[in-house]
Amino acid sequence: MEHKSIKKFENQTVIVTGGTRGIGKGIAISFLREGANVIATYAGNDAAALAFKAEQELFGEKLIVKKCDVRDEDAIVKLFSEIEVLFPKIEILINNSGIRKDQLTASLSLADWNDVISTNLTGSFLMSKHAVLQFMKNRYGRIVNISSIGGSLGLPGQANYAASKAGQVAISKTLSKEVAKRGITVNNVCPGFIDTELLADLPIEQRKEYMKDVPMKRFGTVDEVAAAVLFLASQEASYITGASLEISGGL
Repeated sequence: MEHKSIKKFENQTVIVTGGTRGIGKGIAISFLREGANVIATYAGNDAAALAFKAEQELFGEKLIVKKCDVRDEDAIVKLFSEIEVLFPKIEILINNSGIRKDQLTASLSLADWNDVISTNLTGSFLMSKHAVLQFMKNRYGRIVNISSIGGSLGLPGQANYAASKAGQVAISKTLSKEVAKRGITVNNVCPGFIDTELLADLPIEQRKEYMKDVPMKRFGTVDEVAAAVLFLASQEASYITGASLEISGGL
């Protein structure tokens, strides 16, 4: 007699911000394969979002793609209201939206500082704030921030990015203590150099230099990051909170 395999996130609802490209896309697909309903948000690239939805037609209405500016609290309130109509509850939030605007600190414009901080850090704060309001009603929830080893390494030219990623870790430390008694965990995955379009704009020589620094002598894959995210979002990780897991090849 054939036994149907049980999918780990069957009928759970997951929001993945920045979920239509790069690491976010890989995370969204991994949750879909494990039976979850996934709301993948994106900032503005309609073509990439529509292409992603079309590529994943196998999952039908279990994948919903929504445009949402994570810097805009009104847009986030609207997003959660729309999701409530579609699904009875939300169990998991993955804060993945992120941008880079690299420049040496002395030449970094205030606009580029603000853009990176507001997307990467303020966006995580706003999404977490409204997710927690939902999670507390159900006395269950998982938040995973896609932070970066850049927050602790402080790579040259990334003052804004490093500050935003260190800030995600700091927020999670505080928030995890505030909601722990409600069955809600808040953790971070800190990728190193992962082969996505975020690294595609680096010059070839710089890619080679970065790879030399990695003890494993290669960049990581999106699937390797997604596996860590799915673990921290699972029920098995119920006693892990306020933690940061590096996926960096030993950096």
